[in-house]
Amino acid sequence: MKTTARSERRRRSGARGFTLIELLVAIAIMAVIAVLSWRGLDQIIRGRTTITNAMEDERVFAQLFDQMRIDARQAASDDESGQAAISVSGSTLQIVRQMTLPGTAPRLQVVRYQVSDGRVTRYASPPLGNAGDLRRALSGSEGEGWSAVPLMGGVGAISARLYVPRVGWTTQMNDVQSAITEANNNLKVPGLGNGPLPRSVTGLEVSVGARSLARPVTRVFLIGE
Repeated sequence: MKTTARSERRRRSGARGFTLIELLVAIAIMAVIAVLSWRGLDQIIRGRTTITNAMEDERVFAQLFDQMRIDARQAASDDESGQAAISVSGSTLQIVRQMTLPGTAPRLQVVRYQVSDGRVTRYASPPLGNAGDLRRALSGSEGEGWSAVPLMGGVGAISARLYVPRVGWTTQMNDVQSAITEANNNLKVPGLGNGPLPRSVTGLEVSVGARSLARPVTRVFLIGE
């Protein structure tokens, strides 16, 4: 009986629970693990958000520059437009482009890229069938029949330069007009007026700065490529 009672006392003494200090240590360890896990999860979420925003910005830039490339490639000649087919004025880039619709004769279209309130919008005139319509579209504002497509927001600044042969990159339309005048004068010189009128502008450089970018994004397009 004594042996049995002594064994029972030993069994009861070995089955004691956790002390208060042990519980506090365990809770502290679990709290540290929870904080570290939350920080890691927060970094993953932030990283995913950053990647998503960067991919969206890249998609928007690609859409803007792809449309500019198409317009520059389809630019009309200076003699077709009756003036410089590519022109820059303040925050507006204007392109006179050729437009071909199924079942109709080729026509011209005036396209303008304008920046207002940090947003780039592409305005396009309806197809222009004669010189009078073209002159009115070039001299007037975006009126009835014009389409307006917002392409990009959050733009801090946008600039464009034109490449004029024998001049180089310029933002001055006087350089473009001088090239057109020289080409027209060459038509009057025997032996030089047999070929087509050369383009006054053969390249377009566009730089777009956005608040989400550390530096502007620049692209160069060939005119009428």
